[in-house]
Amino acid sequence: MTVKRALLSVSNKEGIVSLAKQLVELGVEIISTGGTKRTLEEAGVPVIGISDVTGFPEILDGRVKTLHPIIHGGLLAIRDNERHQNELREHHITPIDLVVVNLYPFQQTIAKSDVTFAEAIENIDIGGPTMLRAAAKNHQYVTVVVDPADYDAVVQELKEHGDVSAEMKLKLAAKVFRHTAAYDAMIAEYLTNKTGEEYPESFTITFEKKQSLRYGENPHQTAAFYQKPLGSSFSIAKAAQLHGKELSYNNINDTNAALQLVKEFAEPAAVAVKHMNPCGVGIGATIYEAFTKAYEADPTSIFGGIIALNREVDKDTAEKMHEIFLEIIIAPSFSSEALDILTQKKNIRLLTVDFTAPDTNEKLLVSVQGGLLVQEADTRTLSDGEIKVVTKREPTEQEWESLQFAWKVVKHVKSNAIVLAKDGMTIGVGAGQMNRVGAAKIAIEQAGEKAKGAVLASDAFFPMDDTVEAAAKAGITAIIQPGGSIRDADSIKKADEYGIAMVFTGIRHFKH
Repeated sequence: MTVKRALLSVSNKEGIVSLAKQLVELGVEIISTGGTKRTLEEAGVPVIGISDVTGFPEILDGRVKTLHPIIHGGLLAIRDNERHQNELREHHITPIDLVVVNLYPFQQTIAKSDVTFAEAIENIDIGGPTMLRAAAKNHQYVTVVVDPADYDAVVQELKEHGDVSAEMKLKLAAKVFRHTAAYDAMIAEYLTNKTGEEYPESFTITFEKKQSLRYGENPHQTAAFYQKPLGSSFSIAKAAQLHGKELSYNNINDTNAALQLVKEFAEPAAVAVKHMNPCGVGIGATIYEAFTKAYEADPTSIFGGIIALNREVDKDTAEKMHEIFLEIIIAPSFSSEALDILTQKKNIRLLTVDFTAPDTNEKLLVSVQGGLLVQEADTRTLSDGEIKVVTKREPTEQEWESLQFAWKVVKHVKSNAIVLAKDGMTIGVGAGQMNRVGAAKIAIEQAGEKAKGAVLASDAFFPMDDTVEAAAKAGITAIIQPGGSIRDADSIKKADEYGIAMVFTGIRHFKH
């Protein structure tokens, strides 16, 4: 048996007694600290206290106990280096062959709503990461385990081979450095947030793997889904799946887009998304009315779409949804009758998410080749802008309602973006075009005769008056846009010429 001495010191006691007992049966000597030592002793496991090994007591309320040359010499000595071995003998240091350590629960501590700063600081582990890193550095000779899920595999190798394979030692060491890096990243983020510094000189973040994905955007691309450890509860990462097959890469992306839009509305709202763009949005007095409008906005594109609703899915709404092919429905909840109806389709994914969760204002991250773009979320609304009616005619009350609705939607459409709306629903969406008038023509063509009496929202200003001209010919009566073009006067003049009411917001909503 190559493993003769093991050091066990864990915050998470899951499985530690069983592991220790099996190690003792294999003839391994156990040394331990504090709470772990007490747990093992109470279970009848023979264990040596860390102070008996170092000849130095635990001090400073346990802040210093394993930070000692006797411990780290035993971890870091190169076994086939004669000078190292001579120094171990000279200083009466016994090598440590197996380290089982997990860390103070910093993440769980700061997740508590009433956590104090002092409590958070006290849950920053020092000795644990130091032992883990030392053992992982010397993994050629020392087996290091940070995850209880690996206990059984390590014991199995010890039973079968008397040692742990070099391949497993390396795998476990890599896991340790991932673990300590994530731990430190979380501490760094917590303390940085306390300082109020938004864009520090280095940006270190960590995510936890939620699931492997069958593939990425396309079948030839591999992918996985990671979630932020303390991310917002109002997110696709925290959604509960009630029914249906596994989510795909594109499902997750589209559902996130649908959630971000539907949360703009306080009234009952339904959003249908295809390929990261809303194809239909509706609001109403009930969720049934809202979904009906979202469906009627574009009955063709909604086929195979992602639906987000901000109210419980009831029986009537479920029956209407059941008539068409949908990939995903996400909502705060589903009535039992709605579930009975919708689960008749084996593959449809039904998800719930906490709509009451506070917005955490997380930074948005976009990867580029060799780098990362980081920005704050676009949370600005009309109430944050400088609203100005720039035309001779002001919008009517009904037009104002439609303009506000359209402005919420256009913010979530890929640029260049144009949205037409009327009576609490979208009737035309022009997304992701290389020029603005092109986006307008797509939206107008989709709306057809419904464009008459509708309003138009644009995510950015009009560089020329051609969009106003196209809108007027389609029968649009009011426009909302940021303004700010050097040729704003041309667009205002054209709007006045056709009797269109136009509003400047002073806010741009580019979305790339």
